[in-house]
Amino acid sequence: MGSLGPFEIIAILLVVLLLFGAKRIPEIARGLGKGIREFKDATNDIKQELTVDTRPQQRIQPPQGPPAQTQASAPVAEQMAPPSPAPEPPQDSQA
Repeated sequence: MGSLGPFEIIAILLVVLLLFGAKRIPEIARGLGKGIREFKDATNDIKQELTVDTRPQQRIQPPQGPPAQTQASAPVAEQMAPPSPAPEPPQDSQA
């Protein structure tokens, strides 16, 4: 099979003109252009979906062991209680 020569192209255009008429050819060309544009957009979307970043994501590891208890996490009753008095030192009874 060879490529289309100038005679074949003219013959195809003449048949199209006879079948559809001069008024409908621009409408057909517009519809064909829209169809081609939609096809290209769809193929670009598919390419973008297939080329998604496949690198493994880094996951943050939670700290190991029990969490340290801070003053803020102590029960409210302990926070509100007055400090216990310090024990008094023993007195000498040498007088």
